[in-house]
Amino acid sequence: MHQIFEMLLAVFDRAALMLICLFFLTRTRLFRQLLQKEKHTPLELAAVTAIFSSFAIFGTYSGINVEGSLVNVRVIAVMSGGILFGPWVGIITGLIAGSHRYLIDIDGITSVPCLITSIIAGLLSGYINLKVKKERQWSIGILAGMICESLTMLLVVIWAKPTALGLDIVSKIAIPMILGAVCIGLIVLLVQSVEDEKEVIAARQAKLALDIANKTLPYFRNINGESLRSVCEIIRTDIKADAVAITDTQHILAYVGTGVETYNIGHEIISDITKESIQRGKITIRNNDEVHRTPQIHSLIIIPLWEKGEVTGSLKIYYCHAHKITYSLKVMAVGLSQIISTQIEVSRIEQLREMANKAEMRALQSKINPHFLFNALNAISSSIRINPDTARQLIINLSRYLRYNLELNDEQIDIRKELHQIQDYIAIEQARFGSKLTVIYDIDDDISLKIPSLLIQPLVENAIVHGIQPYRGKGVVVIAVKDHGDQIKISVKDTGNGINPETIERVANNEMPGNKIGLLNVHHRVKLLYGEGLQIRRMEPGTEISFFISKNGGKVHAEPRITAGV
Repeated sequence: MHQIFEMLLAVFDRAALMLICLFFLTRTRLFRQLLQKEKHTPLELAAVTAIFSSFAIFGTYSGINVEGSLVNVRVIAVMSGGILFGPWVGIITGLIAGSHRYLIDIDGITSVPCLITSIIAGLLSGYINLKVKKERQWSIGILAGMICESLTMLLVVIWAKPTALGLDIVSKIAIPMILGAVCIGLIVLLVQSVEDEKEVIAARQAKLALDIANKTLPYFRNINGESLRSVCEIIRTDIKADAVAITDTQHILAYVGTGVETYNIGHEIISDITKESIQRGKITIRNNDEVHRTPQIHSLIIIPLWEKGEVTGSLKIYYCHAHKITYSLKVMAVGLSQIISTQIEVSRIEQLREMANKAEMRALQSKINPHFLFNALNAISSSIRINPDTARQLIINLSRYLRYNLELNDEQIDIRKELHQIQDYIAIEQARFGSKLTVIYDIDDDISLKIPSLLIQPLVENAIVHGIQPYRGKGVVVIAVKDHGDQIKISVKDTGNGINPETIERVANNEMPGNKIGLLNVHHRVKLLYGEGLQIRRMEPGTEISFFISKNGGKVHAEPRITAGV
């Protein structure tokens, strides 16, 4: 028993050496950035495989010889690598470690069993990485490691000749080898504790990007050199950069920070490295730049700015110290550049549309309500600490909503696309209103129809903002698209405060209620396209607004459209 206890201590001793090595690895910048990545390149996976294969081979060489077998930590290294970095690392490490164990003692009693179980350990660890929730991987890893070592013991008994020798070996090494699998859980927990920092960093960076977006939003309403300089100053201050610049495809539009005195803003031609980044549409990172025109600058990142699939400029962030561009900073900068791209695109489209001679029709299509945007950003900001996953999804919803508004044109779109845009809008509003707002979709499955963009969404917004929001209790909005023979009926109904009869009368008279421009524009568009405008009914409780679309594209003949009664 004393010998078994000593071997168990030896197993923990070898595993502790691996833990110490991994601990120091997790303190290095490169390894921490590797852990923070969602996906890894083949080169990175090869490097990780080499690390854990080295641990496994070390485990074999440092094993304690017992009757021709080795009490070792090889399986611990294989399982840990596969659980942490995926099946490729696990399987290849298992193959390398098992083959090495076999080749150093080809005729050994345990060589073949160890080869087999090393490969099985790699397969099991890869499965755990893919299929088991992260919170349970450490405990399932321990169990899987114990199973692998138990299988090794069984194979040793079967393979050994005579069997009595196999039983003698197993009686001595089984307990330390099986219990040693506990170290798999310790290694996984250690490395995952560093990985968990990724979520904290992501939430912090997302909040920082949103704070910057909130601060810079007013400056994008009228883009000029001064407003862009203010945007750069906000970014520089918030991310603690030494300099920030925004360019178009040829000139530097704004630059603040270290070295500003060397630039002729507005006339300065962009550098060759910036031109290359813009032409390739790829992010450029220089973490030890010794040839920058400003001698103090030693780190920089250049992120292309996109509009409608084309690069129209770049966001440049500079630091005076080398190696300041980390993976987390890169992710945050990319997110920030996307927000800036969207805001610039919004601003430019708004300016172009203001110049267009289609006031009524284009007013609705170009309108992105700044109050909605501020409310959306605040809702996302509030969710970041409480539920980062919800905040991430809301950012996706907002991005898709803005992108949809920016890509509008006069062409007809599939009604399903309009409904997807409405779902993104509602997801953001439900984050604000919580349980106060319930939305029900009553959509016939076989509906196939093309409509002008932004025909339904303003009605949904009207129901929420003017129906549900001022209502004291909880409210329901029902969005229905129903087949009515040769026509399709589209309706939006809410259970909030009923619409004011005066508003109904003014819409019927084609007047412009101060806060109902969207409703009147939809009424005009529906009437122009389909012959009959909106049907507005005041109900008890709430309001129903509907209209009909002919399947054959002709004019519709519906019942009287505006009624104040129930």
